[in-house]
Amino acid sequence: MTSREVRVLGMTCGHCVAFVTEEIERLPGVTAVAVDLAAGLVTVTSDGELGLPKIRAAVEEAGYELVDQPPGSPPANGSGRQP
Repeated sequence: MTSREVRVLGMTCGHCVAFVTEEIERLPGVTAVAVDLAAGLVTVTSDGELGLPKIRAAVEEAGYELVDQPPGSPPANGSGRQP
């Protein structure tokens, strides 16, 4: 099992979390998705290595933006689209 933490912009409520979670869970091999709404962080656990481009595509399909920023750094300003 591997885990990857990514920062997602634009999530503001439980519905946002549900949209992002649903899209990422559709990716082959994903076993768990945990979202920290306040921090804008999403942790994806999968059976094997899951490439960032696949996670980015799922996040964008949900209507949000994955930022290339280390998860330990402060949140970036900006917003994603609201579905």
